[in-house]
Formats: sequence, C-alpha cells, structure tokens
Amino acid sequence: MPVIEVVRGDITSEHVDAMVTAANESLLGGGGVDGAIHRAAGPRLARAGAALAPCDAGDAVATPAFDLEPQVRHVIHTVGPVWEGGGHGEADVLTSCYRRSLEVADEVGARSVAFPAIATGVYGFPPAEAAKIAISTIRATPTDVEHVRLVAFDQETYELLNAAAQA
Repeated sequence: MPVIEVVRGDITSEHVDAMVTAANESLLGGGGVDGAIHRAAGPRLARAGAALAPCDAGDAVATPAFDLEPQVRHVIHTVGPVWEGGGHGEADVLTSCYRRSLEVADEVGARSVAFPAIATGVYGFPPAEAAKIAISTIRATPTDVEHVRLVAFDQETYELLNAAAQA
C-alpha cells in the first residue's frame, strides 16, 4: 500500500512521476484541474489525448507529460462520473477512476502519483463522499506505486481528504 499524503495547493507544481487529471471523454482538456494541467503541459497534451479518445467514465489512459515540470513523466487521464443523485452507479465509477489510475501508473512504471479530487467540480460529486472513496480505493488497490499525493485545491477539500485519511 502506498504512503498517502494530503496536501493543499496547485497540482501542476507537484514533484511526482505521474499526475492524474480529471478529464472529459474527449481528453482534449476542459475547465478546472484538467484545464490547469493542459495549460501547464502545453498543446501537445491535447493532441496526444485526442489520439486515445474517447475514454469512458471510470477508465484511465496515460500520455507523456510534455511541458510539465520538473520530473513529471506521465499524465493519467481519468473520466469521472457526472453526479445524478447517487442512484446511477456514480460511486462505482469514481472507485474505478482511482483503481484504473493506479493500474495505469503501474503500467508506465510510476512510483509517485498526484491525484486531484476527481469529479467534485463541475461534475458535482459530493466532496465528502468522494474523499472517502478516494482514500478507501487507494488503500484497497494492489499497486507498485509507493507514494500518493492527494492535492486539494481548496481548504474544504483538504479537510475532507484529511478526515477520510485519518478515519
């Protein structure tokens, strides 16, 4: 099981082997964390993503990290669920996002990975439930990843992730 660390900050400045982005099915970039990672990685990231698209909700694929600094080698694109009230398998899809991202990290040989809070922005997944799913899935997924950093953009998400990690 990897060491899990919760931090608050800008995911694009993390010193990790792979960075996960909360993508849309086109893998062309979007708003929120996905837009920030695409801006930091440069236009080649969207071209590489487009070549692999579409990516289904709950799945994950990797591309090179292009212009991300300093040591990031891969961007792992995962498509989270759109919240529809919780009765449409959203929790299972979110669980799959974290599991598949770790599997893809293993495939590319990443030993350190930074995750955002997947699907809690415009996709509307309740942040407290998402935090519990993130922690429990990372803990339960067999992986060679040694260090996971959960990067919260805001204080509320940071506190929720910390609480879930301490539980």
